[in-house]
Amino acid sequence: MEAKDYVVTRVEGEYAILKNEEDGCELFIALALLPIGTDLGTRLHYENFEYSIL
Repeated sequence: MEAKDYVVTRVEGEYAILKNEEDGCELFIALALLPIGTDLGTRLHYENFEYSIL
């Protein structure tokens, strides 16, 4: 898997909307799959099927 960086742009219920910093595409993902402490504006790094806070 290619490493990608995202920014959390919205939180809707139990889902977060992430925006790819490189191409601007949006991704909907369950908050339960994101690191503890993820909130609006959080920058995330995705690599090897795992998200981490930058």
